[in-house]
Amino acid sequence: RMGRVYGNGKGISGSAIPYKRTAPSWLNAQPADVEEQICKLAKKGLTPSQIGIILRDSHGVAQVKTVTGQKVVRLLKKNGLAPDIPEDLFFLIKKAVNVRKHLERNRRDTTSKYRLILVESRIHRLSRYYKRTKQLAPNWKYESNTASTLVA
Repeated sequence: RMGRVYGNGKGISGSAIPYKRTAPSWLNAQPADVEEQICKLAKKGLTPSQIGIILRDSHGVAQVKTVTGQKVVRLLKKNGLAPDIPEDLFFLIKKAVNVRKHLERNRRDTTSKYRLILVESRIHRLSRYYKRTKQLAPNWKYESNTASTLVA
């Protein structure tokens, strides 16, 4: 069995989105209302995944794409509210900054040193992908000494 890329699980269970690509018949949310709600939540400073969770749990919108025809990040980009660096990359950088801060206090923690290397290699791999798909500027570079300003 293949393992997970970003975790150490080897299980095969996971959630699957519904096969039907249309909004459920019981959902009476209008695309304009959902888009307005997304923009309102983004202005509060929530990440795209947090917005999706709120829409799912509080408003009954299981999949934004089935209602509006576009995903959350696309809608945010259209309205000029998209985050400047993608969410997954942002949280990897945040993790690397926290591990680095931990290593300053605990210099002999070799396990954390190793984990930092793994996290930073993931950052480099992901940034390479985002540069290739033009979601990051071609001259964008991860530097550990300026990373804390990116996540602040």
